[in-house]
Amino acid sequence: MLNAAPTATPDTDHDPRRWRMLALLAAAELLGMSVWFSGSAVSSQLAERWALDGAQVGWLTTAVQVGFVLGTALSALFNLADVVPSRALFASAATLGALANLGLAAATDFRWALLSRAACGVCLAGVYPPAMKMTATWFRARRGLAIGTIVGALTIGKAGPYLAQAVPALPIGAVVLATSVCTAVAALLVWLAYAEGPYAFPPRRFSWSLVATVVHERRWRLATGGYLGHMAELYSYWTWIPAFLLASAQVPGVPPVSPRFLGALSFGVIAVGGMGCVWGGLVADRIGRAALVTRAMAISGSCALLIGLAFGRSWWLLAPLALVWGFFVIADSAQFSVLVTESVPPHAVGTALTLQTSLGFLLTTITIQLVPLVVARAGWAWAFTLLAVGPVLGILAIRRLGGVTANGGTANGGTATTS
Repeated sequence: MLNAAPTATPDTDHDPRRWRMLALLAAAELLGMSVWFSGSAVSSQLAERWALDGAQVGWLTTAVQVGFVLGTALSALFNLADVVPSRALFASAATLGALANLGLAAATDFRWALLSRAACGVCLAGVYPPAMKMTATWFRARRGLAIGTIVGALTIGKAGPYLAQAVPALPIGAVVLATSVCTAVAALLVWLAYAEGPYAFPPRRFSWSLVATVVHERRWRLATGGYLGHMAELYSYWTWIPAFLLASAQVPGVPPVSPRFLGALSFGVIAVGGMGCVWGGLVADRIGRAALVTRAMAISGSCALLIGLAFGRSWWLLAPLALVWGFFVIADSAQFSVLVTESVPPHAVGTALTLQTSLGFLLTTITIQLVPLVVARAGWAWAFTLLAVGPVLGILAIRRLGGVTANGGTANGGTATTS
């Protein structure tokens, strides 16, 4: 039975500066994560320039994922998120990420473009997890809403480059430069204006055993299991939904639409997740994290099964379904991070978040590449069907988490078995 009660009383957050800091971090995440999909946003131009096939286009996103996995793995191994002050880690990583992103505009072939994308991903490992930890220092009772707002902001930031598709013939260099400038501004915002909150996590000296401490926590393993199910679906959807919409527009008999419409819709189906994250945070603080993520994954998994039925049909059917999926596919994301902050010792929170995200993004390097394989064999109508497996497995993990107490036992007083 899932515990639907919130994890903290609603009157423990008092510092009047908390909302200002949340707005600051949300703005920094929105700007800082804009470089993530800059390669995907100009993929059609790069594909034409270098004669890329579908799998190679997918690697423009997968390379960022691989770099992010490498960066988060190194960060977790060396405890960077718990040893280095979050403000310094975020600012330096965002600055380096902005510089790495510029390499895409200078790339002379596909190989150098991939290296630039991977380097950008490595740097973003110091932007995403630290921002969640910084937010948690300001909120305890409303932590679900706060981290949901941060994940919502980064969702909109990642969607931003797709607006480039709504502007005909916008040069690759302009998209890359704009996103790099945004990320550099994010670094300045955090470096100049961020301060630790009243619930700051205690500093920790480097220890090789910290990763083992995290992995030993059964609640962390179950929360991460749910997160992996969520990630198996999320980035495949974000990466391929613009191509799915374009392919649907090219089906004979479908009413023609302009590239500007497709670009705006591609932005919208990802950016709407920003509202989904805030909604998810509000609901999770009221009914509990486990209940919220179960509902969100059930809806998003259903959308994965249903959207193929709308392929090549009316935009009045396809667009709303894609928007609903975009809302719920990310609505639960922040709550997995909140569950992690509540499942490990305070001195290990940064490493726990970093390790969780590293494993999740490692999985996406596989699932992103599965979609073009399905398309090649069965067509676009079946492209997303397999993604429904992720939410099913994620729900099973979270249902088990609902019966585990803080000390690793079960809710009914028994002893939890090791998974």
